Amino acid sequence: MANTYTQIHIQTVFTVSNRKCIILKTWKDELYQYITGIIQNHGHKVLAINGMPDHIHILFGMRPTQSLSELMQDVKGDSSKWINNKRFITGKFSWQEGFGGFSYGKSQLNHIIDYIKTQEIHHRKITFIEEYLDFLEKFEVPYDERYIFKQIDFLMEE
Repeated sequence: MANTYTQIHIQTVFTVSNRKCIILKTWKDELYQYITGIIQNHGHKVLAINGMPDHIHILFGMRPTQSLSELMQDVKGDSSKWINNKRFITGKFSWQEGFGGFSYGKSQLNHIIDYIKTQEIHHRKITFIEEYLDFLEKFEVPYDERYIFKQIDFLMEE
């Protein structure tokens, strides 16, 4: 789009189906690289990606060439197929329905990048549900408790 200038920074958060802890350290970096490629192939720029065995945070600069919902559908759908084709887990992998999307100004980016990079440390103090509800409340996003991500289903890491 000629003569279109934007600065849009979005953090998305989404979980493994049924909040299973199945994103293992042995393949998570490869997954993050694959997801980064999906986002970049759509013309957006990944600034940070990290997560835990049951969920992922992605911060990216978004171009106004597609909707956030379309991008997340592609990210989740393509990465699920990739994980299943790679046979990283026994059974079928899928992401839980839905995602959280939160926007930030440029002056907030370094703080959010640090927050995403230190997920492992952060989650020693706070659960994912507490973290997610905190996002919704800070950003004043109305929500229905029936649709908040399901409680965690632990699976021991290999």
